[in-house]
Amino acid sequence: MGEALVVAVIALICVFGIYGLAAARVVKQYERGVVFRLGRLREGIRGPGFQLILPFVDKLSKVNMQIVTMPVPAQDGITRDNVTVRVDAVIYFKVVDAADAMIRVEDYRFAVSQMAQTSLRSIIGKSDLDDLLSNREKLNEGLELMIDSPAIGWGVQIDRVEIKDVSLPETMKRSMARQAEADRERRARVINADAELQASKKLSEAARQMAGQPAALQLRLLQTVVAVAAEKNSTLVLPFPVELLRFLERATPAEAHQAVQAVAGVAESASKPAPETNAPETKAPEAKESEEKQEQPTSGREKQTV
Repeated sequence: MGEALVVAVIALICVFGIYGLAAARVVKQYERGVVFRLGRLREGIRGPGFQLILPFVDKLSKVNMQIVTMPVPAQDGITRDNVTVRVDAVIYFKVVDAADAMIRVEDYRFAVSQMAQTSLRSIIGKSDLDDLLSNREKLNEGLELMIDSPAIGWGVQIDRVEIKDVSLPETMKRSMARQAEADRERRARVINADAELQASKKLSEAARQMAGQPAALQLRLLQTVVAVAAEKNSTLVLPFPVELLRFLERATPAEAHQAVQAVAGVAESASKPAPETNAPETKAPEAKESEEKQEQPTSGREKQTV
């Protein structure tokens, strides 16, 4: 009798242990539990931790509440300006209502993936190529709205959608490269033309200043000669502007003589020393003219003294 009681107690404990194991469930922190009792949804979502259900009567389904990162396969499409492109994207979403995600849609992951693909094709057909390449933020917002509208009824919230890459045909890449090169060349020409315009304005301003002061032109000429002579050239080409002749005509004999001597001194210092010869020295016509102009007033003064 006592042995039968002990066996009965042990059997009862085993039954309760098996029942407890069948009824015990553990829900993780990032999960939520949805309970179906005989096929009907039980009110209330089971939170994380240890949960008990009725074995063989209740069924606990766990739903992941984490943000899911899902790549959208590359989609081929034709843009509004008739360019064939291949675009892929990535979508971030999460479940906000575990009950709706289990009841309203068979597989919410597959549904979101298919909706993302169709929406991406629609965005490609409504956009230009320039928008796909440079205005992606606006396209991402439009794509997010298109996917989020039906996903709200599935208990899913779209966090964000990003277009990853836009693949273009090789012919289009070469055309865009030529276009970019032509645009850079156009900007370079505009910059050069602007520089020439500014330089011409400065030169005209300098010309007006030199017209008021003829000596400035002579000083500029001397600076040019010095700059050329500093390069140790064997041949020195000395320009002789007409304005300098006019200056010499208007100048007094003493000023003209000083100007000619200054030019001759710069030319001698710039050229190489010539070998010594016994040939008679010849004077430049300008020097002779200046000496004659200086001698004429002197002879007149001598006559008056006598």
